[in-house]
Amino acid sequence: MSSRRALKSIHLASIIWIIACVGFISILALREEGFNWWFIFSLSGYSALVIFLVVSLYLFAGKTQQIEAEHPLTTTNYYMAFYVNAPFLGALAGILGMLGTSTVTQFCVGVCLGTVGTTFFVWVVLDQLVGLFEMVLPGSRKHRAIRLATAAAERKRKHERAEQLLLEVLTKEQTERCHWQQILRPEAEKLAALLDADASEFEQAEQQAIDIGANAWQIGGLNCMRELRNMAMAISKERKINQEVVDYISVWWNGIGNWRRPSLG
Repeated sequence: MSSRRALKSIHLASIIWIIACVGFISILALREEGFNWWFIFSLSGYSALVIFLVVSLYLFAGKTQQIEAEHPLTTTNYYMAFYVNAPFLGALAGILGMLGTSTVTQFCVGVCLGTVGTTFFVWVVLDQLVGLFEMVLPGSRKHRAIRLATAAAERKRKHERAEQLLLEVLTKEQTERCHWQQILRPEAEKLAALLDADASEFEQAEQQAIDIGANAWQIGGLNCMRELRNMAMAISKERKINQEVVDYISVWWNGIGNWRRPSLG
């Protein structure tokens, strides 16, 4: 665990070093093209934001999620040490290659170019080639096939379980509806009759409807009330063919349990 933590620290330091090298080369190139320092500093603010986002993405999607059985080489501490130290190895190569240089600027450019070149080769070219080589190894291919098959079987199992739960819920709802239709048929007929009450009986009809709705709420909650209301409306429409049926039930039951009257808007 301590070695992994040390590798992560070195990796972060190597990223900071290569960013500094790229920045030095970029600034030097802009100066040679005749750009003023104020332009370079104003450009560096936007560049810093882009660099921060790129580094954050790189660290988030780095090499920490590799499976050792499928990557027997690139997951070893030796390879990881070589990988994270690539910028520093490139800097060392740049130093050795620029020995005897007459100017400090040329020496720094050589070190930075060695860093960038080595890092690009190791991180972009060599690492991908090694990864492709690992993928064709018999052990890696076998483990990957088993892993993918296991993942597919797990997804299938979860899908079948979800379908089973959905079927159980639908079956339970259908059973409840059939049960409610049997025991609530008399109540639905009473509600349908209450919808025909005239003005003098309207207040009494409302009170009776409230009592019926409260009883339905105690039996099966909101779903039971909804089923009873639908049954009563259907009975009333059967009795009043070609006549409009006003849904007083939804208004009478307002405030019973979770029942709320429909919005008039």
